[in-house]
Amino acid sequence: MAARPQRSDKLDIRISPAAKRILQEAAQERHTTISQFVIDSALSTAQEVLSERTRIGLDSEHWSAFQAALDAPAERHPRMERLLKEPTILD
Repeated sequence: MAARPQRSDKLDIRISPAAKRILQEAAQERHTTISQFVIDSALSTAQEVLSERTRIGLDSEHWSAFQAALDAPAERHPRMERLLKEPTILD
């Protein structure tokens, strides 16, 4: 069995008695402590939330359109070119 990392931080939360009973029952079902159940559940949800920032889900039609946009030649924007040629306060 892999060793768990040493815990040094504490997170305090307040919940209703009904919510605590639900967590206790779920933890017992998983044969773990309430604390470990909450940690595992929260980390799993956090990983899902954070992965949404790095993954894009597209159906085949949108994927084809995305690839076509990436493969298309860059468009020229004269106003942007002019802006980039102008001196800035940092020059």
